[in-house]
Amino acid sequence: MVRTSALVATTATLLANVHAAGLYGKNSAVLQISGVDYDRVIAKSNYTSIVEFYAPWCGHCQNLKPAYETAAKSLAGIAKVAAVNCDEEVNKPFCGQMGVQGFPTLKIVKPGKKLGKPVVEDYQGPRAAKGIVDAVKDKIPNNVKRVTDKNLDEWLQEKNETAKAILFSDKGATSATLRALAIDFAGLVSVAQVRNKETEAVKTFGVEKVPSLVLLPGGTKEAIKYDGDMKKESLVGFLSQVAPPNPDCPPPKAKKSKTQKDDAKESKASSKFSKASASHKTAEASSAAASAQSETVEEPLKPSESPDPIVDTEKPIVIPEEELKPTIPVLAESSELQASCLNDKSTTCILAILPKDEASEAATSALSSLASIHKKHDTGRSHLFPFVGVSAANPLASSLLAELNLGTADEVHLVAVNAKRGWYKKYTGQSFGAVAVEQWVDAIRMGEGKKEQLPDSLIQSEEKIEVEPEKVAEQEPIKIEVEEIKEDEELKEPETHHEHGEL
Repeated sequence: MVRTSALVATTATLLANVHAAGLYGKNSAVLQISGVDYDRVIAKSNYTSIVEFYAPWCGHCQNLKPAYETAAKSLAGIAKVAAVNCDEEVNKPFCGQMGVQGFPTLKIVKPGKKLGKPVVEDYQGPRAAKGIVDAVKDKIPNNVKRVTDKNLDEWLQEKNETAKAILFSDKGATSATLRALAIDFAGLVSVAQVRNKETEAVKTFGVEKVPSLVLLPGGTKEAIKYDGDMKKESLVGFLSQVAPPNPDCPPPKAKKSKTQKDDAKESKASSKFSKASASHKTAEASSAAASAQSETVEEPLKPSESPDPIVDTEKPIVIPEEELKPTIPVLAESSELQASCLNDKSTTCILAILPKDEASEAATSALSSLASIHKKHDTGRSHLFPFVGVSAANPLASSLLAELNLGTADEVHLVAVNAKRGWYKKYTGQSFGAVAVEQWVDAIRMGEGKKEQLPDSLIQSEEKIEVEPEKVAEQEPIKIEVEEIKEDEELKEPETHHEHGEL
């Protein structure tokens, strides 16, 4: 027992170190921020951002990392790519306030009409670098004026003393780089785009090739042509000769000098101050999240509770044996199944259609995996849709097998159904291990993958369902012991393509 305790303690320490380290290092293109940083660096920034909320232990987050790093490099100078480690204690209230219920969660944050009141949108697109980059570019505000031969003179006369920049291009769309450049110099340099088919404008400025950038310093000063490459950093340097670009975001608060730090250390109240400071940071993070959500969330979301409560080790809590065995109900009556999952009002359900031998290895594994997955989410207060077993004795079992083309009755079949929206999705994994099944459940939760139309013959009107109270009371869920998943076994589980896991 002494050796086991020491091993557990050592493992816990190693995991704590991994959690603290986070996924993205100092040299990463991804900006690692905390809940305290969010308000200044993201919410009050002039630029569009995408923020990943993750946990270092999350396999889906680790799978996303390469694509997210690539997206960060592609968006450098155009938009911000940031990440928040929700496993850190100081960030947990902030992540809860931001409505994070699964890892990784991605949110696009773009400037709102008021400073510090951005528009926050959930990103539900592909977890590939290109998909992320395209989605973020699409959200960058366009302050670039579209100028033609007809309105060129009018635009040039507007605020004549103000510097202006014109990009001559053969494209109709305004690039993300030019839109970001306009944000850099908003209020300092008016930026416009002219297509090369506008012959009068092209002739006026002597443009010989496209793309070509022309700077008008203002007043009677002569135009200056840019002859460098069309990279953001170079373009900023060119326009900076008339005015420095706008700051990215408010500067951080000044750090205390060494003398002030020494005085603080010598103070008798230093210990109390440290505790108050930690509490203040948590409050700041929650405040920042509330500010960010104010324009986009109709109802405030309650912070999610930490799944790791502090337990008094001197007084261990005794948990009844039956509570250690998560279960899911196994329904033998058609009316019960219709009331739970197959009526015109019911939303998503996971059905485990069982063979006659409900004690078979496959049935036990499937029920155990589903029970452990649901138990984990219930513990983390991120409640999932219902998981139910369908007994072979249930009159609807044979109908489900036939109507959904699931296969033979002597096998276990997992299927997700949504009667209200009329779709179903089969589980196609080769085993019923918890890792593989959870990946499938996560994909359903995120709306990923192809769905098939649920036959109307399986959907009952809610008003016509009659459930006998006695039958429901007599129904006893089968208790399945959850198998311990070792790390090396987990890695051997076959993976389906999936990018989003839940808490």
